[in-house]
Amino acid sequence: MFPNSSDLGRPPFPPKHQQQSNFFSKLPLNIPPALLSHQQITVPPFHFRTAVDLLNGYIEATPDITPAVALQPMAYGSVSPVSTSDALTSFQGRKRQSHESVPKEAKRQRIHSKDSDTTVVNQAVPLPAEGRHSFPGSVSIQSPVLHAHGSPALIGCVPPLQDTLFPGSTETRLPVAKDKLSQQVLELFQACWQQASDLNRKELCRTELQKEIQLIFPHSRLFLVGSSLNGFGSRSSDGDLCLVVKEEPMNQKTEARRILSFIQKLFSTKLCNYIERPQLIRAKVPIVKFRDKKLNTMVLDFFFLLSYSCVDFDLNVNNVIGIRNTFLLRTYAFIENRVRPLVLVVKMWASFHEINDASRGTLNSYSLVLMVLHYLQTLPEPILPSLQKNYPECFDPTMQLHLVHQAPRTIPPYISKNGSSLGDLLIGFFKYYATEFDWSHQMISVREAKAIPRPDGTEWRNKFICIEEPFDGTNTARAVHEKQKFDMIRGEFAQAWQLLRDKKDLNYILPLKAAKQKR
Repeated sequence: MFPNSSDLGRPPFPPKHQQQSNFFSKLPLNIPPALLSHQQITVPPFHFRTAVDLLNGYIEATPDITPAVALQPMAYGSVSPVSTSDALTSFQGRKRQSHESVPKEAKRQRIHSKDSDTTVVNQAVPLPAEGRHSFPGSVSIQSPVLHAHGSPALIGCVPPLQDTLFPGSTETRLPVAKDKLSQQVLELFQACWQQASDLNRKELCRTELQKEIQLIFPHSRLFLVGSSLNGFGSRSSDGDLCLVVKEEPMNQKTEARRILSFIQKLFSTKLCNYIERPQLIRAKVPIVKFRDKKLNTMVLDFFFLLSYSCVDFDLNVNNVIGIRNTFLLRTYAFIENRVRPLVLVVKMWASFHEINDASRGTLNSYSLVLMVLHYLQTLPEPILPSLQKNYPECFDPTMQLHLVHQAPRTIPPYISKNGSSLGDLLIGFFKYYATEFDWSHQMISVREAKAIPRPDGTEWRNKFICIEEPFDGTNTARAVHEKQKFDMIRGEFAQAWQLLRDKKDLNYILPLKAAKQKR
């Protein structure tokens, strides 16, 4: 989802000497025409985001913010009648969003269809003419917009999601699982990892929101970040969005909150027919939480199916660290094939035991991912290296955003001499944090690939868990500031280690049937 990826020599924003002091610039968005990939955005004469008319409405500027473009009332027309052949062509390759009202035979036929978007989990697919491979989870999706005749307007470019991180002919496969616990980990991962259809829904929402937001902030870009794109997402993962209005630091307490207040008003008025419950959360990095309730229409055997996407989103402003760490984590996810299954199972375990919610004083998902990566780096025979130390040029924190997604492609898969199974690694993960890691004096550092002494700064004092953010060095586990919550977290790690050590059965710490249903 990165702008100007097809014109990489062109920065997404004007040079600093050409920028106006007011970032709500009235200069029109100027992007040269380019050949569109399946993830680049085209604007047809009408939106196919809902089967009903959206309400018209004005949004008045708040006293603190003057929009660059005055919003006019807009009527979004109902979907025009579509011929059978056109409809089938328009929706070719799109996965059904709901299975309730579909005959079992139709489901079976769809699953085994050659056009099914189910990802092949154990095979790398060569991309023509470039020698690259598309690995599991690096999904490509069809354009969700119903194309119409005429010249579409290009409003933003994003990198194809099928572009992989690793050139060459090396195939990435899921690990072999011979013992029961390893098989359980692998089966749970295969049942719950994010599918192309899940990413399709998020990308459709991002595309349409970017169009609406760019009417107000012409130079802005909306990025899909976090677990949706870093390889560690599940089918139930929320969508994380980062709105970048300028490639400069922004005061999150003042400037970012003012922008988000305006975005919240946009969502609750003009876009209220397909944005539900927009809520401004005034955290250290403020966000607008909302749900996309857009009505999806699909064609199956000459019948139209209607379903609501109902994806939850968190939108922040100018938190560019999130964009950088998305591609750092994505590289870790795919350089070793045991990483993603372990991370997904640990995240689901933490959620089941209610220790995966920063708003309640426990660990956020990002911290859990860093904990798994750190453990794999600190084994006697490491399974992961420090990417930032080995490839500093690929993860330069000053790199322009439109280049961030390209750098990891030069990094080859990591070949580890450690042949431990998924089950053994999962048991070792819980043992490490239950008995070996020194919480009082050490900090988890993926950047250094080792545990390092705790800093003495104010951000680290009175914090029970210290996990270094790889780019800006802040504490990603700062929400854990109560001893009661810390003791609960440590207790869950100790109990999980003892149960897996003795039983070698994932059901004792995470009921698999319930986990697969929740996914």
